[in-house]
Amino acid sequence: MRTRSCLIVAALVASFALTSCGDDSASTSGTTVVASSYPFAFVAEQVGGDAVDVENLTSPGVEPHDIELAPKEVASVQDADLAIYETGFQPAVDDAVEEADLPDDASLDVADVVTLRKTSEGHGHEDDHDHEDDHDHGAGHDHDHDHDHDHDHGGVDPHVWLDPTNMISIAEAVRDDLADADPDNAKVYEANAKKLIGQLRGIDKQFRSGLGACKRDTIVTSHDAFGYLAARYGLHQVGIAGIDPSTEPSPEQLADIADLVRDNDITTIFTEELVSPEIAETVADETGASVATLYPIEGLSEDTADETYLTLMKANLAALKEANGCT
Repeated sequence: MRTRSCLIVAALVASFALTSCGDDSASTSGTTVVASSYPFAFVAEQVGGDAVDVENLTSPGVEPHDIELAPKEVASVQDADLAIYETGFQPAVDDAVEEADLPDDASLDVADVVTLRKTSEGHGHEDDHDHEDDHDHGAGHDHDHDHDHDHDHGGVDPHVWLDPTNMISIAEAVRDDLADADPDNAKVYEANAKKLIGQLRGIDKQFRSGLGACKRDTIVTSHDAFGYLAARYGLHQVGIAGIDPSTEPSPEQLADIADLVRDNDITTIFTEELVSPEIAETVADETGASVATLYPIEGLSEDTADETYLTLMKANLAALKEANGCT
C-alpha cells in the first residue's frame, strides 16, 4: 500500500512539473524586444501588438540620458530577438549592445534609420534649422543593417522622435525587422504598422496646421531637446541648458536668454517633467514670463503613466499654440 502511495505521489509531482514547464514555455513564446527608452518601446508595442514581449530599459520616472543597467538588463539585451536603441543617446545601452555582439538582424540602431541633426553651438543660441523635409517616409522604407557599434554620434541631437515623420521611419524599420524575426506574424506587423503610421501622419498634419499662423516662432526650453520638432514646424529653439539637461548655464548665458525673452515678447518658458524647473523658473521670474510644460517624451512619469506618445504630442501642440499666439 505504501509503495502504491509513493508511486501516485511521484506521478502527481511529475505531472505538475510537466504542466509548469509547459506554462513557462507558453509565457515566453512571443518574440522578445528590448527597447532602450520609451519612444522606441512605444513603437515596438504598437507594431508588435500581442505577438511581442517588449522590455523598456528605462524605468518610468528615470531620466534616460544617464541610466545604468543591472546585470539582468544587460542579459536581456543579449537574449533579445530584437534590440532597438540609438547610438550616442544612452552610453550604458551602447555598451550593452556592443558586449552582446548581436547579429545585424537582431539589432536596430535608430541612428541608421533617420537623419540625425547636429546640436547648436553652445548654450542660449537659436537652433539653426532647415525647413526642408529630407526624409523618405514612403511605405517599404529600406534601412541599412550594416550596423557599426563603434561609430560616434557625439555632437548630434538624439531626440529624433519629436518629429513624427521620424517616428514613421522607425515604425517601418521595426515592422520589417519583426517580420524578419517572426515571419508567421508578418501580416500582423504590417497591419499594426499601417495603423500607427496613419496616426503619426495625423499628428504631423495637426502640427503643420496648428503652428502655421503664429505671432511668435521662438520657443525657450529648459534644454535642447526640441530641435527636430522646431526644424519640422518652422520654430526657433533656444535651450537654457545644452543637449544634456544636467548642464547648468552660466550667469552670462542666463542674462542673454532673459534679454532675448524680453526683446521677442516671449510669454512662456518651457520646462520638463524629469528635469528640475528651477532654472526655467529663474528666467521666468526675471522676465515676467510664465512657466509651462513641454514634453520631450523621453520617458513616462507617475503623472503621465496613462499617456502615450500620441497624447503627449497633442499636449505639446496645445502648449505651443497657446505660448506662441497661434490661430
